[in-house]
Amino acid sequence: MSIETPSFAGYGLGLRPAYYAEILAHEPDVDWFEIISENYMVAGGKPLYFLDQIRERYPMVMHGVSLSIGGTAPLNQDYLQRLKALRDRVQPLWLSDHLCWTGTHAHNSHDLLPLPYTQETIRHVVGRIRQVQDFLGHRIAIENVSSYVQFETSEMPEWAFLREIAEAADCWLLLDINNVYVSAFNHAFDADTYLANVPMERVIQIHLAGHTHYGDYIIDTHDAPIASPVWELYRRTLARTRGPISTLIERDDHYPPFEEWVGELSDLRQLGRSIHAKPLARSEGSFA
Repeated sequence: MSIETPSFAGYGLGLRPAYYAEILAHEPDVDWFEIISENYMVAGGKPLYFLDQIRERYPMVMHGVSLSIGGTAPLNQDYLQRLKALRDRVQPLWLSDHLCWTGTHAHNSHDLLPLPYTQETIRHVVGRIRQVQDFLGHRIAIENVSSYVQFETSEMPEWAFLREIAEAADCWLLLDINNVYVSAFNHAFDADTYLANVPMERVIQIHLAGHTHYGDYIIDTHDAPIASPVWELYRRTLARTRGPISTLIERDDHYPPFEEWVGELSDLRQLGRSIHAKPLARSEGSFA
């Protein structure tokens, strides 16, 4: 199994169909794109056509939403085969999914559902991550999710749960700063305490996104620009790291003009450079 940690790849955007044409026509200043794996785990059609065209110009990473690594049903072997086939086609810089469960009894809820933070859950999830990594032949990255409910059975805070899983499974982490902020507000814990206890040596990517604040709670909607407190939390996080971390902006609704989104990416790049000066170049690394 590959053990080399991916190098810093710069700053990226989520690849969304609304922007296919503009990306191909203008080749914007984006270091890499992140795809939602399930959108391209198909036999053919326009999604794969545009994927191949854009992949010729930019590096990519793969980000899944249906692995259900915390679920109790056996891992879906057909899903894993299709995931592996897409991995071979895209040759991504890395591959990720979420620390959650997404359904049961062959029913996909299409939600990223939280887990109880217990030793029993850790053992269960670690075993499943190892199965996936053995099947793919390399490490995957696991992302912390935003949450709106908590389990009374939890035995530890989320950051301790995340750390134990990453170390026991020997996997990488995708750290979503917006999700930390959302969950910290919803459950009244300190976001900086969370981030101070994440094993940053395992973090190969960071997510930033917008959310919707309803006063008493926050929903992770990905339909707005990054909020000022999330920018600040990201800045404080990078200030504690030894070097820059590949970072992506997510957007899944209320799409702005593409140049506006690229402008937000430019702000992100400037912030990253102000904390960790490093020349940017499009990386062509992959699992191959």
